[in-house]
Amino acid sequence: MTKQEARTIYSEKRMQLTVGERNRFDDLLLIQFQKLVLPELQFVHSYLALEEKKEFATDAILHFLEFQHPGVEFVIPRVNAKTLQLENILHTEDLVFEKNKWGIMEPVDGALVEPQQIDLVLAPLLAFDETGNRVGYGKGFYDKLLSQCRKDVIKVGFSYFEPINKITDSAQFDIPLSYCVTPHRIYEFG
Repeated sequence: MTKQEARTIYSEKRMQLTVGERNRFDDLLLIQFQKLVLPELQFVHSYLALEEKKEFATDAILHFLEFQHPGVEFVIPRVNAKTLQLENILHTEDLVFEKNKWGIMEPVDGALVEPQQIDLVLAPLLAFDETGNRVGYGKGFYDKLLSQCRKDVIKVGFSYFEPINKITDSAQFDIPLSYCVTPHRIYEFG
């Protein structure tokens, strides 16, 4: 299946989920994620979910990580309009947010965290395959970010659906996930 085919199919599948199904899946995703054995974490990058696209919201995951790793700090993405790359903004209580041109809430300003400081990246996705390749929205933001992180950064995706066999048009610059969590299991890659 190509990335574009996966985008179309899995966007539609996600939009067809009822509120009850999503709530149940969200609970199951958290339960599965809690089974992961993670090293000590200092910085965790997490996307801000797009509710209108029914993305999995990572709030419960972040609360769990905060409980498991006292002192962990969270960073959230902001698109640099000049470089079209993600910047990592330290999450603080006084951050001011606005929607960017893709309709994604992002901080207006804030302290930057270098990609090499990040221990764990929670990456958005529409679909993934059995080798850990993810299909996002096609802008390549997360592949660019992940290429700047340390080699040992842990890359986790969340999917309401099980993997497709193979993304046939994965490119050399695509960076596979370390894990993908579904409501029924954790897939480990690499």
